[in-house]
Amino acid sequence: MFSVTVRDHIMIAHSFRGEVFGPAQRLHGATFVVDATFRRPDVDDDGIVVDIGLATGQLSAVLGELNYRNLDDEPAFAGTNTTTEVLARTIADRLADRVRAGDLGPGARGLTGITVTLHESHVAWASYERSLDAGEETA
Repeated sequence: MFSVTVRDHIMIAHSFRGEVFGPAQRLHGATFVVDATFRRPDVDDDGIVVDIGLATGQLSAVLGELNYRNLDDEPAFAGTNTTTEVLARTIADRLADRVRAGDLGPGARGLTGITVTLHESHVAWASYERSLDAGEETA
Protein backbone atom coordinates (compact mmCIF):
# COMPACT_ATOMS: atom_id res chain seq x y z
CA MET A 1 0.00 0.00 0.00
CA PHE A 2 1.31 3.45 -0.93
CA SER A 3 0.48 6.66 0.89
CA VAL A 4 1.08 10.38 0.69
CA THR A 5 0.53 12.71 3.65
CA VAL A 6 0.04 16.47 3.53
CA ARG A 7 -0.09 18.78 6.55
CA ASP A 8 -1.73 22.04 7.60
CA HIS A 9 -3.20 23.47 10.81
CA ILE A 10 -6.35 25.05 12.23
CA MET A 11 -7.20 27.22 15.20
CA ILE A 12 -10.70 26.84 16.62
CA ALA A 13 -12.76 27.60 19.70
CA HIS A 14 -15.32 25.24 21.20
CA SER A 15 -16.78 23.85 24.41
CA PHE A 16 -18.04 20.43 25.40
CA ARG A 17 -21.15 19.12 27.12
CA GLY A 18 -20.76 16.44 29.76
CA GLU A 19 -19.07 16.06 33.12
CA VAL A 20 -16.40 13.83 31.57
CA PHE A 21 -14.91 16.96 29.98
CA GLY A 22 -14.33 18.80 33.26
CA PRO A 23 -13.02 22.34 32.66
CA ALA A 24 -13.24 21.84 28.87
CA GLN A 25 -16.99 22.37 29.27
CA ARG A 26 -16.10 26.06 29.22
CA LEU A 27 -15.27 27.79 25.95
CA HIS A 28 -11.62 27.22 25.08
CA GLY A 29 -9.33 27.38 22.08
CA ALA A 30 -7.40 24.66 20.34
CA THR A 31 -4.72 24.62 17.67
CA PHE A 32 -4.42 21.39 15.72
CA VAL A 33 -1.72 20.26 13.32
CA VAL A 34 -3.67 18.27 10.73
CA ASP A 35 -2.26 15.42 8.63
CA ALA A 36 -4.26 13.97 5.75
CA THR A 37 -2.95 10.67 4.42
CA PHE A 38 -4.18 9.37 1.06
CA ARG A 39 -3.77 5.63 0.30
CA ARG A 40 -3.87 3.36 -2.71
CA PRO A 41 -2.55 -0.12 -3.47
CA ASP A 42 -0.32 1.05 -6.31
CA VAL A 43 0.88 4.30 -7.81
CA ASP A 44 -0.83 5.65 -10.93
CA ASP A 45 0.66 5.78 -14.43
CA ASP A 46 2.64 8.89 -13.42
CA GLY A 47 4.14 7.08 -10.42
CA ILE A 48 2.22 9.00 -7.76
CA VAL A 49 -0.47 8.33 -5.14
CA VAL A 50 -2.13 11.73 -5.54
CA ASP A 51 -1.06 15.16 -6.76
CA ILE A 52 0.55 16.63 -3.65
CA GLY A 53 -0.23 20.19 -4.71
CA LEU A 54 -3.92 19.42 -5.20
CA ALA A 55 -4.08 17.44 -1.96
CA THR A 56 -2.45 20.30 -0.06
CA GLY A 57 -4.81 22.84 -1.59
CA GLN A 58 -7.91 20.77 -0.85
CA LEU A 59 -6.85 20.14 2.75
CA SER A 60 -6.32 23.89 3.15
CA ALA A 61 -9.76 24.60 1.66
CA VAL A 62 -11.48 22.12 3.98
CA LEU A 63 -9.68 23.52 7.01
CA GLY A 64 -10.51 27.07 5.90
CA GLU A 65 -14.16 26.22 6.56
CA LEU A 66 -13.26 25.62 10.24
CA ASN A 67 -10.31 27.91 10.92
CA TYR A 68 -10.73 30.80 13.37
CA ARG A 69 -14.31 29.78 14.14
CA ASN A 70 -16.18 29.04 17.31
CA LEU A 71 -17.49 25.59 16.42
CA ASP A 72 -20.27 25.98 19.00
CA ASP A 73 -21.79 28.52 16.57
CA GLU A 74 -21.50 26.35 13.44
CA PRO A 75 -24.82 24.78 12.32
CA ALA A 76 -23.02 21.67 11.01
CA PHE A 77 -22.01 20.84 14.60
CA ALA A 78 -25.27 21.65 16.39
CA GLY A 79 -25.76 19.23 19.27
CA THR A 80 -22.33 17.61 18.70
CA ASN A 81 -19.29 17.66 20.93
CA THR A 82 -16.54 18.68 18.51
CA THR A 83 -13.94 16.38 20.01
CA THR A 84 -10.67 15.78 18.24
CA GLU A 85 -12.06 12.45 17.01
CA VAL A 86 -15.24 14.04 15.61
CA LEU A 87 -13.25 16.76 13.86
CA ALA A 88 -10.92 14.15 12.30
CA ARG A 89 -13.97 12.32 10.88
CA THR A 90 -15.51 15.56 9.60
CA ILE A 91 -12.32 16.56 7.80
CA ALA A 92 -11.85 13.06 6.32
CA ASP A 93 -15.46 13.00 5.07
CA ARG A 94 -15.13 16.46 3.52
CA LEU A 95 -11.91 15.42 1.78
CA ALA A 96 -13.64 12.26 0.49
CA ASP A 97 -16.39 14.47 -0.96
CA ARG A 98 -13.71 16.47 -2.78
CA VAL A 99 -12.09 13.30 -4.12
CA ARG A 100 -15.50 12.22 -5.50
CA ALA A 101 -16.02 15.67 -7.02
CA GLY A 102 -12.72 15.39 -8.91
CA ASP A 103 -11.04 18.21 -6.98
CA LEU A 104 -7.90 16.13 -6.44
CA GLY A 105 -7.55 15.36 -10.14
CA PRO A 106 -8.19 12.29 -12.27
CA GLY A 107 -5.34 10.37 -10.66
CA ALA A 108 -7.26 10.38 -7.39
CA ARG A 109 -9.70 7.83 -8.87
CA GLY A 110 -7.44 5.06 -7.59
CA LEU A 111 -7.44 6.21 -3.97
CA THR A 112 -8.76 3.58 -1.58
CA GLY A 113 -8.57 5.41 1.74
CA ILE A 114 -8.00 8.59 3.68
CA THR A 115 -6.75 8.96 7.24
CA VAL A 116 -6.93 12.31 9.01
CA THR A 117 -4.91 12.86 12.17
CA LEU A 118 -5.34 15.90 14.41
CA HIS A 119 -2.36 16.54 16.68
CA GLU A 120 -3.48 18.32 19.86
CA SER A 121 0.10 18.48 21.13
CA HIS A 122 3.41 16.70 20.76
CA VAL A 123 2.11 13.93 23.04
CA ALA A 124 -1.57 13.51 22.07
CA TRP A 125 -3.43 13.06 18.79
CA ALA A 126 -6.46 11.32 17.32
CA SER A 127 -7.16 9.88 13.87
CA TYR A 128 -10.07 8.82 11.73
CA GLU A 129 -9.56 6.37 8.88
CA ARG A 130 -12.13 5.83 6.14
CA SER A 131 -12.18 3.87 2.95
CA LEU A 132 -12.89 5.04 -0.57
CA ASP A 133 -14.10 2.59 -3.17
CA ALA A 134 -11.31 1.90 -5.65
CA GLY A 135 -12.32 3.52 -8.88
CA GLU A 136 -14.96 5.57 -7.05
CA GLU A 137 -16.58 7.90 -9.55
CA THR A 138 -15.02 11.35 -9.80
CA ALA A 139 -16.03 14.19 -12.05
